[in-house]
Amino acid sequence: MNGIGTALLTGSDTASMVSMILPFVLLIAIFYFMLIRPENKKKKAMEKMRSELAVGDVITTIGGIVGTICAVKEETIVIETGADRVRIEFTKWAVSTKGQQADAAAK
Repeated sequence: MNGIGTALLTGSDTASMVSMILPFVLLIAIFYFMLIRPENKKKKAMEKMRSELAVGDVITTIGGIVGTICAVKEETIVIETGADRVRIEFTKWAVSTKGQQADAAAK
């Protein structure tokens, strides 16, 4: 009597099962190294940049506003824009880039 519950896996059955699982494992590894890991690195770099903001830094917000930081608080920053010296307060997560990227893009 060959029942489903009494069947034992033979060597060829085990090999075929491994050959079916292996592509899925490889696919997960590729997704991790090509998509997930670089995204986590990018997030850590942005967090580090935002935590190191200091008075006098030139920044660009995610909305495209360029200004110089004139005050840094725990969760917000105050920037001064243009020659008219308008001061605007932003949350730190709204900072996109730090440095003179806006000037380099204009040239």
